[in-house]
Amino acid sequence: MSTLLASAVLWLGAIQRVWGIIIDDPADLPLTSFDYVIIGGGTAGLTLANRLTENGATNVLVLEAGRGNEGDLPMPIPFMGPILSPETQYTWNYTVSPQVGLNLRTFEYPRGRVLGGCSSINYLIRQFGTSEDWDRIANLTAEPTWSWANMKQYVQKYDKIVQPLDGHSITGEYIPALHGFGGNVQASLPELSFPIDARVMATLNQPSSEFQYNNDTVGGDQIVLGVGYVQNSSGEGTRSSAYTGYYLAAAARQNFVILTSATVLKLVQTGTTANGLKSFRSVQYAHGTLTLTVTAIREVILSAGAINTPQILQLSGIGNAVDLRKLNITVLINNPAVGSNLYDHTLLPNIFVVQDAVANQTFDDLLRNQAQIEDQINLWIANRTGLFINNIVNHFGFSRITLDPGEEDPAPGPNSPHYEMIFANLFFEKPGPFRPDEGSYFTVGTMLTSPESTGTVKLASADPLAPPIIDPRYLTEAFDIIAMRESVKAVLRFTAAPAWSDWIAGRFGAAFQNATDDASIDAYVRTLTISDMNPVGTASMSMVDDPSGVVGPDLLVKGADGLRIVDASVFPRSPSTHSQGLVYLLAERTADIIKAAQVSSQPPTNQCNANLLCCGNTETANSASSLLVLLGITVSDGNTIVGLSCTPINVIGVSGNSCTGQAVCCATVESNGLVAINCSPVNLPS
Repeated sequence: MSTLLASAVLWLGAIQRVWGIIIDDPADLPLTSFDYVIIGGGTAGLTLANRLTENGATNVLVLEAGRGNEGDLPMPIPFMGPILSPETQYTWNYTVSPQVGLNLRTFEYPRGRVLGGCSSINYLIRQFGTSEDWDRIANLTAEPTWSWANMKQYVQKYDKIVQPLDGHSITGEYIPALHGFGGNVQASLPELSFPIDARVMATLNQPSSEFQYNNDTVGGDQIVLGVGYVQNSSGEGTRSSAYTGYYLAAAARQNFVILTSATVLKLVQTGTTANGLKSFRSVQYAHGTLTLTVTAIREVILSAGAINTPQILQLSGIGNAVDLRKLNITVLINNPAVGSNLYDHTLLPNIFVVQDAVANQTFDDLLRNQAQIEDQINLWIANRTGLFINNIVNHFGFSRITLDPGEEDPAPGPNSPHYEMIFANLFFEKPGPFRPDEGSYFTVGTMLTSPESTGTVKLASADPLAPPIIDPRYLTEAFDIIAMRESVKAVLRFTAAPAWSDWIAGRFGAAFQNATDDASIDAYVRTLTISDMNPVGTASMSMVDDPSGVVGPDLLVKGADGLRIVDASVFPRSPSTHSQGLVYLLAERTADIIKAAQVSSQPPTNQCNANLLCCGNTETANSASSLLVLLGITVSDGNTIVGLSCTPINVIGVSGNSCTGQAVCCATVESNGLVAINCSPVNLPS
């Protein structure tokens, strides 16, 4: 456990716990079926749940595999972002497969497994995407409402700029007209000035400098190229996430329910529509030793992220038929696009050694000193002062490389970047808080923001609890290695400015020291590049009739009924900026799409054909806590679905029997109605 995390754990009880409607026992669920079941309580999932439950007649259940984050002190502290992953209780602790473009290296690939998802554990940086990012989505889907001209309206719902705690002026650091001031997620400019800030700005002020100041880096109507101040998802010295911004704002609503520690195993087909679409309105999940099922009356919404969403689809029989049959998974919808088209940003930490005369101005010694860390935590708790109210970075910049004539541009347009530089006053390697035992350092991270390389997310086995195979295939396209090479050269030009002459002593590490020409820079890049962990694209949007995508412009899964995907997996290409803000905007827009569909249609009538009972919950006969075992009832197949919480059906005529949104129909009642067997999912005709 890192020094930072160990200190933070001492203070777990320092924040008031807000339980609201978060429950951790399926027996406490107030309903057996909900209008919407959202899989994943992360950035998109909690945003959607908030907006859908604005209508008090709409019931929403969010299934979150992880825990709540109430009272867990590390998460709200902005400076502690780096210690929240990997290998913590808040993450899916994945690894990437050996990467051909990175000398067959593999490394940790954490994803958020906590309420708020990655918005609760990330490095807080937020942007809206460039206008060209959104316009490209509109073009690829032939749906103009995804263009920036339409999407910008959602900034006001999501964004809330707040002033610094000490009231210092941020005039010139951002453009107020680009922002919202009454949205759900707080955003702020840096609370504190760091020792390197003046040097960054002095470099920009050189008369002949190629690096220009940008007075707002958020994107949208503002071109992001240039160097400017980082904007953070935080306010008043505290992280602002989907949990704090969207859940807490709706915590009093009785129609908004969250079940934690609920790991989704698969989606269950509940019928077939008249036009041949397979309906998926039942979700099977594990909670402790129990295997349970919950039903959605209107829709199941997958918001599990770009890694877990394609995993769940494939476990449910939706994916590449060839791959699924190899694992003996019944193919329900053959779509090879599921789990393909994985884009991700790469990150290279370019680390410099700082001169002895200024060594005490970096943060490295502080972060090695337990007593100083605890002092900073105490300041944060007492009155939101001290270093920890700030992110670890204050400035970043975006640039493009020069393309050859006729060369295809992987960026969405000429005003969108190819790479990023980000400036940190410490030794910084991601993921994790590792740093040498001694020395002082300055890091300029370079990130490839418009990659061409694509990879896959595939199942390792049919076991839903087994981690998927994540193969991003980093730097396997020529453009990507060229852009990363040029980003390193840009760092060397930036740090050659006079402002750094009394700060930088030299490069850290042999690979960086030996990077003197194109070939050696490429070798350095392949040796030390890691991921910035912004995966997208694995359930991508496309035109309605385009078989290359997984969802249409309305984010409904192609070939399916009652199933929608709302998370970063639907972006067809990598955004050229940090992706967090785009996911919030995506969820806000999709909430409006769903609400419009609500108005125009009535929920389907659940049909139970000629069976006897409708049951709201289920278990398998061989589960450890099965009532069949307690009742002495034996069935030949241990995987038999057993119905619980059963009631007699209401006959509605020859077309079937009304189940009012329950999960299964059962033909045989046992033990005076305690349980039922011979069950099958209810039919949900369109």
